Amino acid sequence: MLAMACLILLLDLFVKDKKRTLTFVATQLTLVATAVLTFAMTSADVGYTFSNMYVGDLLSDLLKLLLYLTVLVVLFYSRGYILEREQMARGEYYVLVLFATLGMMVMISANHFLTVYLGLELLSLSLYAMVAMNRDSVPATEAAMKYFVLGALASGLLLYGMSMIYGATGTLEIRAVAERLDTGQVDRTILVFGVVFLVSGIAFKLGVVPFHMWIPDVYHGAPTAVTLFIATAPKLAAFAIVIRMLVSGLIVVSSDWQSMLILLAVLSMAIGNVAAIAQTNLKRMLAYSAISHMGFMLLGLVTGVVGGDAPFVSISAYSASMFYVVTYVLTSAGTFGMILLLARNGVESDDLDDLKGLNKRSPWFAALMMMMMFSMAGVPFFVGFFAKFSVLQSVVAAGQLWLAIVAVLFSLIGCFYYLRVVKIMYFDQPIDATPIEAPMDMKVLISANGLAVALLGIFPQALMSLCAVALLRSL
Repeated sequence: MLAMACLILLLDLFVKDKKRTLTFVATQLTLVATAVLTFAMTSADVGYTFSNMYVGDLLSDLLKLLLYLTVLVVLFYSRGYILEREQMARGEYYVLVLFATLGMMVMISANHFLTVYLGLELLSLSLYAMVAMNRDSVPATEAAMKYFVLGALASGLLLYGMSMIYGATGTLEIRAVAERLDTGQVDRTILVFGVVFLVSGIAFKLGVVPFHMWIPDVYHGAPTAVTLFIATAPKLAAFAIVIRMLVSGLIVVSSDWQSMLILLAVLSMAIGNVAAIAQTNLKRMLAYSAISHMGFMLLGLVTGVVGGDAPFVSISAYSASMFYVVTYVLTSAGTFGMILLLARNGVESDDLDDLKGLNKRSPWFAALMMMMMFSMAGVPFFVGFFAKFSVLQSVVAAGQLWLAIVAVLFSLIGCFYYLRVVKIMYFDQPIDATPIEAPMDMKVLISANGLAVALLGIFPQALMSLCAVALLRSL
């Protein structure tokens, strides 16, 4: 991935084609080739390299394969949008995507706090540049500045937390931290302070309350193609670092970070769902929706430890969280893909009014968007319903019934703004009645995405089992 990113950067200098077809194809082939290599080297054993700073296990292999697939789909969705905007139709966009993907790969396989940080910064710096790529756009430049300043603050929190954990345990290697904590010979006060800062840094990257302030502005201000990327792939890497750092490294002090995560989860579900109701811009609405979804995902990580030391309870809870993240990424990709499809001739179509009468303009695309909204709302029998159900099941199994009731109540509030989108598409009169035209590759891909959301809702067991096996063999 690194070699090809550098090669494509040089190759692009000699490309005269304004559509950058060669750069685009080379980027997609890089993702396919990396996926083939990852799949070929998959092993059920856990292996360490680079002085135990990097780990190879089933969890990392599965998340990386899902990551490549997500980025591949994101680039296909973004192609038409990028070509219509001169500032973005450059080779740098594809190179930044590859470097961001490389950063996420490092995060997924990190077994050392410094490796986590290196991967995180490689991803973050690429994203800051991508958000600001459309330099003529004032909202994009403003979003990039906010993201950069708040991202620097979050990195500081994360590093401070890591340094305190190093002070308490004398090591930065994640597995070694767990071993030192098992001995009980650590300074508890410094350790707890370190955990607080560490969780704060992770919470920013996940975008949960009260570290969510960047999400609505960045989602709204960034070009939609970049919003699509930010809303999908980094969620997989963020889940990986939560599992690596909190579950693999700091499980002994789970009672401390667990109570923090419960608070973050409840606040995120509350503020995310309530604030989304007031939004008229589709991207802002989905930003607040993402905050509530990440809060819901945290519930599984919280209940994994509450259920005592029973491995079955823990693994089923963590796999419910992993299943939730994977299905959210799938649904989110389809939703933003639809927004990109509607954005034609250089004009954004990201207001709720732009969806008015979509059924009259294209019944099939309206049906696909309806599937995405139903899945996000948790309506049976779409994949979002089973994702929510599996998390709630693990919460109840851990004896946290009140938490499950709170989650259900906030999910019901969330149903309002998702169903409002469906109402607008099917019952309002269109502002522009022209039928929607789309390239064949876009039609096929977005249809496959919509059908995957529907079919995984009917047959969720295979993906659920895959998540459970990956975690069982890796933790």
